[in-house]
Amino acid sequence: MSTPIPDDDGDTDRRRAALYIAPFLALGIGNLVLILQWGVNPLWGFAILPPILFITVIGWIAFKGGFVHDRENELAE
Repeated sequence: MSTPIPDDDGDTDRRRAALYIAPFLALGIGNLVLILQWGVNPLWGFAILPPILFITVIGWIAFKGGFVHDRENELAE
C-alpha cells in the first residue's frame, strides 16, 4: 500500500503536481510527435509546442498551489 502524501511539505506538493500533470504533457508531446511523423512541416511543431508547455506550466502551478484543496475547504464551510 502507498502512504499518503503529507500536505505540509512543499516538495511533496511539487511532486504531486508533476504526477497529475505528466499525463497531459505526455498526450501533448505524443500528439506533436504524431503530427510530425505524418510529414507535416516541422514549423508546425514549433507552433504547437509553446501552447502545450504553457498549459502544462499553468496546470502545474494550479495543482501545486492547491486550488482543489482550497475549494474543498470553501465548500465544507
